[in-house]
Amino acid sequence: MKRLKFIDLFAGIGGIRIAFENVGCTCVFSSELDKKCQETYFANFGETPVGDIRSVEEKGIPNHDILVGGFPCQPFSIAGISKNRSLGRETGFEDETRGTLFFEIVRIIKAKRPKAFLLENVKNLKTNDHGRTFDIILSCFKELGYSCDFMVLDGQHYVPQHRERLIMVGFDQRRYGEDVSFSFEMSYPKRKPALADILEAEVADKYTLTDHLWEYLQNRKAAQRAKGNGFGYSLSPVDGISHTLSARYGKDGSEILIPQEGKNPRRLTPRECARLQGFPDSFKIVVGDASAYHQFGNSVVVPLIQDVAKQMLAKLKLLEIKGGSDSSK
Repeated sequence: MKRLKFIDLFAGIGGIRIAFENVGCTCVFSSELDKKCQETYFANFGETPVGDIRSVEEKGIPNHDILVGGFPCQPFSIAGISKNRSLGRETGFEDETRGTLFFEIVRIIKAKRPKAFLLENVKNLKTNDHGRTFDIILSCFKELGYSCDFMVLDGQHYVPQHRERLIMVGFDQRRYGEDVSFSFEMSYPKRKPALADILEAEVADKYTLTDHLWEYLQNRKAAQRAKGNGFGYSLSPVDGISHTLSARYGKDGSEILIPQEGKNPRRLTPRECARLQGFPDSFKIVVGDASAYHQFGNSVVVPLIQDVAKQMLAKLKLLEIKGGSDSSK
């Protein structure tokens, strides 16, 4: 099968792009609004993503085989939909999603009809607005003529981090038939990684918590415990895994603190955060620590996405060989 082309929407710093390039695909278009993310993206891929995808007409987007992206989750206007229906108006996927960033995916898929898509989001997308948001998303793909199979996958099988994310994969049913489907058959590494695998040998003193911050975190946790809550800092065992890295990690590092003998615990370094998400050490970090923490906290577990991408390519190869029929079921 020829080298497949993909577009990278809501690209962040290119985690999904790395995954798809690693399995032999070529990126032909990217979009990312955040200026600091654009700096990192350019440093690593030699191109600056288009800023606002809403300003790009469909005809300006190259033809592609696969659409990928980690779109922001915005609640859809259920009130607006109900009003239209009460007035007897037809409410299709364009009306249901207009005004949200998901609509950008809808309009591009409608215009360009890629063979397949992969979308990544927080696992709570399934339950947002009592499940109605996700119901609209699924109905959109059905109306577009695409399958949509999904699963919540945990990155801890690939990196030493508990990180659950919703992965959605779909295929063009007009091309491959209505019975096309996708099974997430993950190829987990034989050895489960530990935090010690990603820690740097030498770390600057600036990453060690100050006495003032360490005292504050301990007092806050004690106060929460007295209320019966489990909130507070977390010391991560170096022979185990960490909690989920978040975009706010640079604030105090409380969700992932590394214990140190004879001194206060420390934050992860930006390079360790990159490794915690499965980025290669060749990945360039060209922004300050605060921006780097935010970028890696918002990114994906690269080897997890790569595993799914590999399966998608195998599925597409089978579908093309079979002339559009899904005989793998």
